[in-house]
Amino acid sequence: MSDGRVTGESAPPASEIVTADDVADAHERLDGVVHRTPLDSSRTIADRCGAERVDLKLENVQRTGSFKIRGAYNAMAQLPESVRERGVVASSAGNHAQGVALAGDLLDIDTTIVVPEITPAVKIDATRGYGADVVVEGELYEESYEHALRLAEDEGLEFVHPFDDAAVIAGQGTVGREIAADAPGVDAVLVSIGGGGLISGIATAMQARDPEVRVIGVQPEGAAHAKPSLEADEIRMLSAVDTVAEGIADARLLERTFAVVRDRVDDVVSVDDTDLAVATTVLAQRAKTVTEPAGAAPVAALLSGAVDVEDERVAAVVSGGNVGLSEHAELTRVGMQALGRAVEARLELDGWPATLGDLSEAVAASGAELDSVERAARTASDAPNRVPVEVRLDGSGPDHLADVLDSLSALDGVEVASHSLDERGESTESS
Repeated sequence: MSDGRVTGESAPPASEIVTADDVADAHERLDGVVHRTPLDSSRTIADRCGAERVDLKLENVQRTGSFKIRGAYNAMAQLPESVRERGVVASSAGNHAQGVALAGDLLDIDTTIVVPEITPAVKIDATRGYGADVVVEGELYEESYEHALRLAEDEGLEFVHPFDDAAVIAGQGTVGREIAADAPGVDAVLVSIGGGGLISGIATAMQARDPEVRVIGVQPEGAAHAKPSLEADEIRMLSAVDTVAEGIADARLLERTFAVVRDRVDDVVSVDDTDLAVATTVLAQRAKTVTEPAGAAPVAALLSGAVDVEDERVAAVVSGGNVGLSEHAELTRVGMQALGRAVEARLELDGWPATLGDLSEAVAASGAELDSVERAARTASDAPNRVPVEVRLDGSGPDHLADVLDSLSALDGVEVASHSLDERGESTESS
């Protein structure tokens, strides 16, 4: 639905919101505060998407584990002393919270952070670790946002917006400034979109360096509000969001980010949650880097074919790595199955546990890995003289795993009753 407030006709020009000079000033302000994160080439991802080259801008190794410290510090460093003494409040799904909290610690400013209930515990704990007061309020980010605004008004605090703020956008734009300097021949830059602050800043920096560079936004299908807004030339707000990528689970752009995205971003594409799991898995296996689903979205767009980058030089911004170990393990578990490199199977055994030795030897002989095995709950369809067992196998690809299942079926006393082999993906053997 439309929010009824901002259209392309009423939105301010992008040049009145943030400029390349603002990004350059932010770059100087952030010198010595943030890391200049690496740009790491991935031949695996380039081969899979047909690009000439793919470089990963690894903001997941930034201070606080994401790009957010850039915008938060740039905005808070410009606050007058009288405002600093009162303190600041912010709303966040996690990463902005840590950015504001660290900036407050560095600048000696008291911080209060309001987070929605979907925020992972790892992000809440990290935010508190930087000295912030964390308030959990609301099922969706929009509800947390409204609560933070009320706190700002009631307690006289300065509200630090996570994205719809010129100084925040300029700070995030320093990511694009670094890409432009480190990959001068880049043809396209892919960036996750939540509220649009990061892509607004990066597009501002890239357009100033080379107007021919395409800047492409990526959103999860369950929070894909930007494309409809651009097509309608009016901000569209989702009534609900549903995605594993809680870091970009925003319901809309706002006035400033809509104006900048409208003027400076070339396209927006979407990916599903399985695409995000696959990208998270490939990044862990091949790039040896841990990312949260929101940070993996640009790579998901490349691997899924959501964007055409044939023979192009591409930079994909891996925007954050704040993910719990259990969540990351589950994501890679889903990703391995989607790639056809893992299978869950239900077996019926003549004997338990005697047959397990033969089973384990057969798996090892086939070059696969027996990841887990456990006795399953019996169902009405199970033969009463057999023991139901559930196993998970890891292999090099769907063909390999199909052969492994065939070898198990050939064993005396073993029957493969069902399996979940998913041939959606391809093997990722190149490095």
